[in-house]
Amino acid sequence: MAKIIALANQKGGVGKTTTAINLASSLAVLEHRVLIVDADPQANATSGYGFDVRVIENSLYECIVDGIDPKDAILKTEMEGLDLLPSHIDLVGAEIEMLNLANREKILLNVLNAVRDDYDYILIDCSPSLGLITVNALTAADSILIPVQCEYFALEGLGKLLNTIKIIQSRLNPDLEIEGFLLTMYDSRLRLSNQVVSEVKKHFQDMVFETIIQRNTKLGEAPSYGKPAILYDAESKGAVNYLNLARELVVNNTEAEEEHQDNEIEK
Repeated sequence: MAKIIALANQKGGVGKTTTAINLASSLAVLEHRVLIVDADPQANATSGYGFDVRVIENSLYECIVDGIDPKDAILKTEMEGLDLLPSHIDLVGAEIEMLNLANREKILLNVLNAVRDDYDYILIDCSPSLGLITVNALTAADSILIPVQCEYFALEGLGKLLNTIKIIQSRLNPDLEIEGFLLTMYDSRLRLSNQVVSEVKKHFQDMVFETIIQRNTKLGEAPSYGKPAILYDAESKGAVNYLNLARELVVNNTEAEEEHQDNEIEK
């Protein structure tokens, strides 16, 4: 059964989609079965894998609003073991159409439960907002991965996101955990980048991933070719960073699972 990880931060431009695309691809390289769910109406994760949003027949919108089987919307990427549940601009209107539906916060959970046994990891690329679609993503997720840009306003708004997580935990998804804070767009030459790294680690300590994503032009170029960085330039800093992140994520989850099993045995 897949672990569902939502990538969220209501601040835009922090590297959510870049992380979703490249982490999913790196997990696939490590021979895990991965589904990436594009839950952003901008559909950047969809186009980032080389799909033309204009010709997609079924997307996450149809799964949420029309109740179609997600298996009829999922697309195969060019990477073995990596699938995509695409997005569409219509997703903008989904929140309005969901308002009158029963259990509207758990619609995405029901969609993903239909395919959960087919994957090891499901990554949800959330939009830069805390609207109903993002609430659905956090309700469906086992954990949340929070990209934090190494810039001046990095910590601004994190309090609001953490408060939203607490509300979700108390009302909709008590098992939601923070997978970790991921520092992105790091430039070692800038004193500000190092200050942000220091501040984030001081605030969140062991919840911060050891892997830091460095600022890298290849990460920005790859989506225009419809490829993740590991296919565009496997030796680039960005591709190596995300492969290291995938390894760290797998190790963390393996250790957590082993600890859970040991606790169950002791009981």
